[in-house]
Amino acid sequence: MFKKILIANRGEIACRVMDTARKLGVATVAVYSDADANSRHVKLADEAVHIGPPQPAESYLLGDRIIQVALETGAQGIHPGYGFLSENPDFVDAVEQAGLTFIGPSADAIRKMGLKDAAKKLMVEAGVPVVPGYHGEDQDPALLASEAEKMGYPVLIKAVAGGGGKGMRRVDDPKDFADALASAQGEAQTAFGNADVLVEKYILSPRHIEVQVFGDGTHAVHLFERDCSLQRRHQKVIEEAPAPGMTEEVREAMGMAGVRAAEAIGYKGAGTVEFIVDGANGLRTDGFWFMEMNTRLQVEHPVTEEITGVDLVEWQLRVASGEGLPKQQDELSINGHAFEARLYAEDVPKGFLPATGTLTHLKFPEGARADTGVRAGDTISPFYDPMIAKLTVHAATRSAALRMMSTALAHTEVAGSVTNLAFLGALTRHDGFAVGDVDTGLIDRDLDALIDEPGPTMSDIGAAALCALDLLKPKGNGFTLWGGLNHFVTLTHADESVDVVVTSRGADHHIITVGEEQIEATRIHGQWKMGGDRGPRVAKAGNVVTVFAQSGLEFHVVDPLDQDAGAGAGAGVIEAPMPGLVKAVFAEAGQEVKQGDRLAILEAMKMEHSLEAARDGVVAEVLCAAGDQVEAGAPLVRLEEEDE
Repeated sequence: MFKKILIANRGEIACRVMDTARKLGVATVAVYSDADANSRHVKLADEAVHIGPPQPAESYLLGDRIIQVALETGAQGIHPGYGFLSENPDFVDAVEQAGLTFIGPSADAIRKMGLKDAAKKLMVEAGVPVVPGYHGEDQDPALLASEAEKMGYPVLIKAVAGGGGKGMRRVDDPKDFADALASAQGEAQTAFGNADVLVEKYILSPRHIEVQVFGDGTHAVHLFERDCSLQRRHQKVIEEAPAPGMTEEVREAMGMAGVRAAEAIGYKGAGTVEFIVDGANGLRTDGFWFMEMNTRLQVEHPVTEEITGVDLVEWQLRVASGEGLPKQQDELSINGHAFEARLYAEDVPKGFLPATGTLTHLKFPEGARADTGVRAGDTISPFYDPMIAKLTVHAATRSAALRMMSTALAHTEVAGSVTNLAFLGALTRHDGFAVGDVDTGLIDRDLDALIDEPGPTMSDIGAAALCALDLLKPKGNGFTLWGGLNHFVTLTHADESVDVVVTSRGADHHIITVGEEQIEATRIHGQWKMGGDRGPRVAKAGNVVTVFAQSGLEFHVVDPLDQDAGAGAGAGVIEAPMPGLVKAVFAEAGQEVKQGDRLAILEAMKMEHSLEAARDGVVAEVLCAAGDQVEAGAPLVRLEEEDE
């Protein structure tokens, strides 16, 4: 076993690896950028070394610098986590040339699975079923269109390099193929430096089921399947294991296909073989096809750990240090059911727009596993993935586990940033998902219902008002002997303003009035009641009050002396929705634009965001240039006033 390892990553996965390393008595070295100087993974490590500025290209992607740190600190191996350098074969070669151990597969295995077209050819040779499609090197648009016609629409255009939904377009009609191809190739070139694509038959009722495999370089085992069908924009949202509706016959066929895939490339370590499955008529042995292999530990590995009792990171460390496979196939079994939900700082109603902010309050519920890289007081940076935590639950049955997940989400408290908590909670209550009737299109089909917010109740408003007025804690002077004392406060929530009157009849008794509605707040044995029911928990930071009801409601306390300097700017100014890098500018002064025209592209949170004109008009001035790093709210393009 190693004595010391370096984790070439950050955030929750770095913390996750450190937890197991500590259990095994292995010392850990963290690396960090300027933005992560005070992060959780730095505090957990035995040693931590600064490697550069916040931008990944100048810190976490500097393979040579990371190897140098490993050598200087006496680390024997490097664990890559996932993302960054985890699937970079050149980095693996460099690690081994430096006399260190890469805790993962060989560079050769990564290269074989790195390009989707080549990987699928290899899988055909290994007897693994693949989706009908064109995986050739000839990228002539006419040829690609012809191949699409042969396999029949709808088809899916996919970048041969990378993943995460980038460079991927579904095409339902031949007339749209050329535009979709150009768009996919452009995005692929930007994201991966490789514009090549493949074209596949699109499965109309697709499910995304993946098999966890583990190899020792010669032999492999599978640790059963995970269903990752709940996706938006090809990004996984909630994962579960085992897959609903799975039969032993299909599990055996899919599991052994995963094993054949791993053994065909001499795979060593933890990996995931992803299959697209036709869910139209139940799961069948002839109804699943290889999509790709992720040659690393997956984000959703905790659900597999929960149902198998296996610590996959421990297996990684043991096999990388020279030990054999800890268990053989007949020693592995499934116990119960598990779900994992990915909690992100993102604005769901605004198209899952990644968010930033300082987490002023963060509390996870008991009874749920919380894998996280942040704490209260930490800042969600625009430079990295905005994940706050992964919540995982395990129970004897799927229905019991789903109830546990719903409860865990309802009792998770986050303040300081918008999150997808309410969206995750709505998914756990979705009727189709509850019975296992799920495919990758579920979220898109039912998005309006899933993001529908009922709005704050009188109980929520009352709790926010009492917190804003500092009346939740006993003061001893919250009343007069001759009558009630009135307090006034204006709150805003989701751009709606509400005037609240609080009449105090004692430190433990208040009447909250909003228009014609009233609710009574009383404190009994230290617990606040709102209208007789238990009041929600609250947290305040500055002029923001967060009520932990409906997965978190944020109220802003309005200072009557404040003036909105930006009022009237309206749709005439296009602003940066978050901190980021201006990748491209398409507007110039004097240019006529129509509503919806793309004016600029902002890169943030590892994604590109098109900024469009909110109305017809003429560009008055362009206030940014490609390459500029801008803050949230920075004006980028201004249109002429409509009466100019």
